[in-house]
Parts: sequence; structure tokens; C-alpha cells
Amino acid sequence: MFPKPIEKSSRSVQIGYQSLLPVALILWLLPLIAVALFSVKPAADFSTGDYWNLPSQFGGWENYGKVFFESDMPRYLLNSILITVPTAIGAVALSCMAGFALGIYKFKANLWLFFMFVAGNFVPFQILMVPVRDLTLDLGLYNTKTGLVLFHIAFQTGFCTLFMRNFIKGLPFALIEAARVEGVAEWRIFVYVVLPLMKPAIAALMVLIFTFIWNDYFWAVVLTQGAESQPVTAGITSFNAQYRAAYHLMSAGAIVAALPPVAMFFLMQKHFIAGLTLGAVK
Repeated sequence: MFPKPIEKSSRSVQIGYQSLLPVALILWLLPLIAVALFSVKPAADFSTGDYWNLPSQFGGWENYGKVFFESDMPRYLLNSILITVPTAIGAVALSCMAGFALGIYKFKANLWLFFMFVAGNFVPFQILMVPVRDLTLDLGLYNTKTGLVLFHIAFQTGFCTLFMRNFIKGLPFALIEAARVEGVAEWRIFVYVVLPLMKPAIAALMVLIFTFIWNDYFWAVVLTQGAESQPVTAGITSFNAQYRAAYHLMSAGAIVAALPPVAMFFLMQKHFIAGLTLGAVK
């Protein structure tokens, strides 16, 4: 049913696996390596058709300087931060409370309510495009960071609640019963008993949601326009239009746009892995 661990395979299989793994890794990273190489090339290399050789001279300072000081990229990055951080905090906070209610309390509509959270994850984005856009126009939230934040929180809470509810269901219920016997209020049980045990799951979910929202392009294009509210994923399109044939500047902009979620993952890697594997081994 489960694949056999590579350690239990024959020596020839292990050697083949160890030989092919670096090749697969290089092939997977090749596009990113090419973009990183382009970002430090001078403009003269592209005008002479020298795309794939090493840079004739290091042009990274000039390229990244233009990205930060001669374009709207800093504003797009700031917009992404102002959209992504509140969304991640709001969605995770709501899902912690909803997951606690669905995982701890037993009431008639519990299962049906949980199914509604799950079902929301299967609705295609394209179906919601027109009604969500009309709703933001009616509420005066179109082309605003607030509208994008509220929409993302509403849409991501379903997945986050599914994640948190299943995590809370795996916690020792005896701890909650003991707290109730001692007369602890329900909100105190949530804050002082359950929430500290959820820290690994919260960290893992924060990394996932931060990455999802930062990399969102569809809703950024549908619900915003212009540098005053667009996040970096939508803004990079305008940036590319500004520097249409400047591949070195477009590559530098792409690298800058991709760095924050990568940095977020590496900073939270320990907690992320702990959150995903907690409970895997009893």
C-alpha cells in the first residue's frame, strides 16, 4: 500500500536514486537559476544576443537599483505586505476559533456546518469572479486593499478551519475536561489550554496562507487596478510593460517579488515542519 523506503531497497536502486536526485533538483531549479542570472547581467549582453553565457560584467547593483528607485515596485511590495499580513492573521485567527467550536462542541448542525466550510474549498474561482466583483463595487471596496483583504479572509477561512478543526480533534480531550472540572471558563480554556498547543499548527498555516495570498494573481487583477492598491503579482505586469525589452530589469523585478515568501518559509521552516508532522507518530 505504501512505497518501500529507499533505505530498504537494493544498493543499485539507492545509487540510482542518489544519482538522479541532483539532476532532478537542477532541472527543477533551472528556470529560477536562469532568471537570477538574467537579473545580474548588464543591458549590453542582451543587445548583443548574449543570453545564456555568464555576465560580461556584474550589473546587479544597477538593475536592482532601478527596480527599487525608478519604478513602482516598492509600492507594489508594500501593497502586498499590507494585504498579505492582515489576511493571514485574520484567516488564522477566525479559523482557530471556528476550529475550536467545531472540534470541541457537539451540537446538531456541527457536521453540516463543517461540510459547508469544506464545500467552499471546491468552488472554482472563475465562477465567483463576476458576483464578487459586483459585490465589491456595491460596497465601495473595489480597487481597495481593504476589499482584497476581506475577500481573501472570507475565502481562506474555509481551508484554515478544515486544517484547524482536524488538528484540534487530535488533541487530548482529557485536558479540556480537566479544565472544565476546575471551573475554567470556555474562553479561558481556548486561550490558555488549547491555543498554546496549536502553536505548531498556527505557524504551519501562517506560512501556507502567506504564500497563497502573496502569490495570488487572479483576484489581484480582478479586484484591483493601479499602483495605489495592486499587489506585486499584478503590479509585475505593469512593471514588465514599463521595461518591455529590458529582460535584466524584468528578471530583477521577478526575483524581488519572489523573495518575501521564500524568506518567510526559511524563517518559519522549523515550525512549519513541526506543524505538519505533529501527531504523525504517537
